[in-house]
Amino acid sequence: MRGTVIIFVKTPRAGAVKTRLAADVGAGRAAALFRIMTERTVMTALAGPWRTVIAVDDGAGLSGREHLFPPHVARCVQGAGDLGQRMGRVMGAAPPGPVIAIGADAPGLRAEHLRQAFAALRGADAVFGPAADGGYWLIGLARRRAAPALFEGVRWSTRHALKDTTKTLPPAFKTAMLETLSDIDEARDLANLEGRSTRHRTDQGRR
Repeated sequence: MRGTVIIFVKTPRAGAVKTRLAADVGAGRAAALFRIMTERTVMTALAGPWRTVIAVDDGAGLSGREHLFPPHVARCVQGAGDLGQRMGRVMGAAPPGPVIAIGADAPGLRAEHLRQAFAALRGADAVFGPAADGGYWLIGLARRRAAPALFEGVRWSTRHALKDTTKTLPPAFKTAMLETLSDIDEARDLANLEGRSTRHRTDQGRR
C-alpha cells in the first residue's frame, strides 16, 4: 500500500519563521533561507512513489496566487494547537497506510532517507530521524496499531523532544532509528552547515 509523506511548513514570511535564526542573521535572510530549504525539501519528497502532502500553518499557503508552494502538490492547513496536536491531527487524517512527517529545516535530507523510513515501517511500528540537537527531523508510523497518547507532554524545541516522543508510544511498539542529521535553528547551525560545505568542496578539489 502506498504511503504518505507530509511536509510540515510555515509560510516563509520575514518575522514569522526561524525566529531564533533571525535574531542573529536578520528576519529577511532567515525567511529567504527557509524558503530555499522548503523548496529543496518539497523536491526531495516528490522524488519517490509515495503520496506527498504539504501541511501549511495558515490558509495563505493554500493560495496558488502567492506561488509559495508547487500548485500541483496536495496541501492542507495544520490547524490550531502545539506541534504535537497539529502533527497528530494531520497524520491521523492521511489515507490508510504508513505515514511519515518531516519538517523543512534539515538540509541533509535525501529521498533515500524517505525510502529507508518506509522500509523500516514494514517491520517497525514507528521510525524516527534523530536530529543532532535532541529533536528529530522525521517521524513515521506504520499505523497497524493505535498510539493514543502520541505527542502528549512533549517538550518541543528542546533537547528532550525525541526522548519525550518515544515515551508517548505504547510499550509494545517496535521503534526504528535512521541516521542523525542536523537541522537549522540557530546561526551556529548555519555556520556548521557552511563549514561542512566548504570542507566538502575542498576535499573534492583535492581528488
